[in-house]
Amino acid sequence: MGVRGEQQQHLLTSTSEQNQEEELNASSLLRQTWLESKKLWAIAGPSIFSRLAMFSMTVITQSFSGHLSDLDLAAISIASTVIIAITFGCLLGMASALETLCGQAYGARQYHMLGIYLQRSWIVLFSCSILLLPLFLFATPILKLMGQTDAVAEQSGVVAMWLIPMHLSFPFQFTLQRFLQSQVKTWVLAYISGGALALHVFVSWFFVYKLRVGIVGAALTLDFSWWVTVLGLFVYVVCGGCADSWTGFSGQAFVGLWEFFKLSVASGVMVLLENFYYRVLIIVSGYLHNTEVAVDALSICITIFGWESMIPLGFLAAAGVRVANELGAGNAKGAKFATTISVLSSLMVGLLFWSIIIAFPENLAMIFTSSTSVIEMVNDLAVLLAFTILFNCIQPVLSGVAIGSGWQAKVAFINIGSYYLVGVPLGVLLGWSLHFGITGIWTGMISGTVVQTFILAIITLRCEWEKEAQKAQILITKEAASRH
Repeated sequence: MGVRGEQQQHLLTSTSEQNQEEELNASSLLRQTWLESKKLWAIAGPSIFSRLAMFSMTVITQSFSGHLSDLDLAAISIASTVIIAITFGCLLGMASALETLCGQAYGARQYHMLGIYLQRSWIVLFSCSILLLPLFLFATPILKLMGQTDAVAEQSGVVAMWLIPMHLSFPFQFTLQRFLQSQVKTWVLAYISGGALALHVFVSWFFVYKLRVGIVGAALTLDFSWWVTVLGLFVYVVCGGCADSWTGFSGQAFVGLWEFFKLSVASGVMVLLENFYYRVLIIVSGYLHNTEVAVDALSICITIFGWESMIPLGFLAAAGVRVANELGAGNAKGAKFATTISVLSSLMVGLLFWSIIIAFPENLAMIFTSSTSVIEMVNDLAVLLAFTILFNCIQPVLSGVAIGSGWQAKVAFINIGSYYLVGVPLGVLLGWSLHFGITGIWTGMISGTVVQTFILAIITLRCEWEKEAQKAQILITKEAASRH
């Protein structure tokens, strides 16, 4: 064989080896994507189901309350969507600090630290829940200041008082959820929340519909069902379900409370601002012309948005756990890859719902109403609803990555700037000054979400994952050392 023949043979061999390497890389990438997707959905799937189940309890109670009177229905709806929504968002956010700490400790195989973090979170969150009690005790004057009629405000105040037990269950419910999520024991959440939902349907039907116990009885059914869930989770944790991570009550839980409190407050502000943001739409709609139709149409849109939001919130939890696990294990590349898969998976779900709403806006509205004017307005708002849902499938995952990395304080400031310094003022400008009405207000608020998503995306892309992994290792080592 001549020199030229040898060169051709070498070239063919090199090309073949390069092709084989590319195929192996592609195969490896597909396998990694599949494995990471399985890990993600193992957390996200049961989390989505449990969130939908708990969200449905309030909807079911409102539905049964509709058989009592219009005043009772309005009272429990306002108490749950205003008073409870504030404390729910605040305490839910504060509990996400546990995702950061438990997720990183679990990834580092420091399992004993998880139980200490859980007890620490009970102390901090329950203390904060006590501080939030004036919202319930003074619900009537607060609602009157917000423009509610005396009758509705007074009845809502009565309901709010009887929902205090439900409020006091939040510190334990949310923290136990995150404690189990960080260990990928999410099937427990699905079983217990599903059982509690089935029990709640029966209890509501029997006491509210059959025995006609009244609005106080309806509120008590919610209290009962939420505490049943807490009891189920607690019994599972302390009775051997988490033998490695729960080693009993410890005085170590009282150490480092201030640092935990600061992280919890940052998390609480971050989630509360997100949770309350689009509810501003219903508040401002009362100042527009054709108020009744606008409120009805917006309520339908926000209800659809609220139900769908349970899906990205499930991805938020999954992304937070996966990133925290990988950082705790010192795997910077794994944390980065988990972030990519989380965003892409949630985006695919968002595109699916975006397509459904764009294709069938009238059909969705007809599920809730037969009013032609309301259906027409929902149809007009469908594009805005679709894009709100689409962006809401990206932003929570990025927030989940922030939770897993411990960036809550940074994200809280981003939320304030994006939502309330950009979104709301721009909505007011478009809605009132430029006379675009509710469409203008909503467009402005979407702009705030776009700004927030863009900033979070830049921060995530520029993240130095190796440094984040080192920070997690230092934090875990410090906590472990303080125990001895």
